[in-house]
Amino acid sequence: RPTGKFPSYINFSHIGVPKKRKSPAPMETVKRKAVKNLVSNLASVSEQTRTAALCEIRILSKDDPESRELIVEAHAVPLIAEALYSPAAIVQENAAATLLNLSISTKENLTFISHGVLDALSHALRNPSSPSAAQCAAAAIFSLLRSESLRPIIGDKRDIIFGLVEIVRSPRSAARSIKDSLRALFGIALCPMNRAQMIELGAPEALLTLAANESRPGLIEDATAVLAQMAGCDESWEGFKRGSGAEILMDLLDGCGGRRMKENCVSGLLSLVQFGGDEAAEYLKRRKKLDGIVDIAENGTDKGKSKAMELLKLLHHQ
Repeated sequence: RPTGKFPSYINFSHIGVPKKRKSPAPMETVKRKAVKNLVSNLASVSEQTRTAALCEIRILSKDDPESRELIVEAHAVPLIAEALYSPAAIVQENAAATLLNLSISTKENLTFISHGVLDALSHALRNPSSPSAAQCAAAAIFSLLRSESLRPIIGDKRDIIFGLVEIVRSPRSAARSIKDSLRALFGIALCPMNRAQMIELGAPEALLTLAANESRPGLIEDATAVLAQMAGCDESWEGFKRGSGAEILMDLLDGCGGRRMKENCVSGLLSLVQFGGDEAAEYLKRRKKLDGIVDIAENGTDKGKSKAMELLKLLHHQ
């Protein structure tokens, strides 16, 4: 018979009892206050004070990973992003390096980039005050691209792709800047919807020229990795033709490069044939020399063997 009471085994102890918030540890309180003071100085009317604060925040974000969240929470990101527009090398370098450090630990990626960060990084790529500023900007973009949700957003920024491609293309670019730009382009190319725009902006020609003329194996491997990704779209064959893409990939495959680079070439050639159809297949068959592809089919990694065998099968049947 109903008693009007809840059964005794139902525990209501958790209802209506507010949870106690943990008090911040003394050290965290000190850090938070120090960060707040530094961020306050970023908004100072004195350029010297702003620069000094930015330099300190860069060092703090580098040496103390726990401080990064505190810096973001103190609303420093918009002020740091604004500093990327400065023509002063010390300001732009420290701003780019700080955003790189913060991007490594940020959990709220969409919130992080909502403060004009992408446009500011794009400006630093295209108007770097020094090689270090360009390199840190490219590295920060690559760091943000680890988040799959940001890849279509970043790939939609034409100026970012253009800036990265220009760094790869320029003979004045430092090797480290080229390396980080290639890594960023690879992250952009991982999103299929970005590939057509990369091709439209001349990425294949720049990367093919680099791969054909570069002597440093690491950069060639990175360039061919990006090319292999970009080849996976309908526009790839026409885009690669403008830079003699298939020919360069075949030459690299027949050369004395490393296994990873050669497997990247096979992957790119396979995509070119899959998306370029008969015209692409006929071009490769006219080369007749397919020893490089056969070598990967016999001696490559499991993934490399599979792609090489699929490529040989397509060439045989077309």
